[in-house]
Amino acid sequence: MGMTRRQFCRAGFAAAASAALGSAAYVAAQPAERVVRITAKKFEFMPHELTLKQGVPVVLELVTADALMGFNAPDLGVRTDIVPGKVTQVRIVPQKLGTFEYLCDIFCGSGHEEMSGNITVIA
Repeated sequence: MGMTRRQFCRAGFAAAASAALGSAAYVAAQPAERVVRITAKKFEFMPHELTLKQGVPVVLELVTADALMGFNAPDLGVRTDIVPGKVTQVRIVPQKLGTFEYLCDIFCGSGHEEMSGNITVIA
């Protein structure tokens, strides 16, 4: 014996509601990505040293109040401008283990050559 139209609609609604609740629980269970704020000022980055985990996504929030600066971590494939008064976000998922230098690649005055830091990627 088959289902009536009303029973069929109820069963479909129950299945859809269950699927929606299941996916909402899945989304809610996802951990928020780690956010690391890096402040660039003449002639340094703060923090100077970062430790990240291999394969774990991180959002770098880059800010400066001084002047236009650059953020370049060539071995990690990250490059962006840092504009005064603006938050620049860069999402990275480090894949290589090791310690990698990052630097300012926009000349910002005397002392610019020393403006760098390190990102260490661990397992």
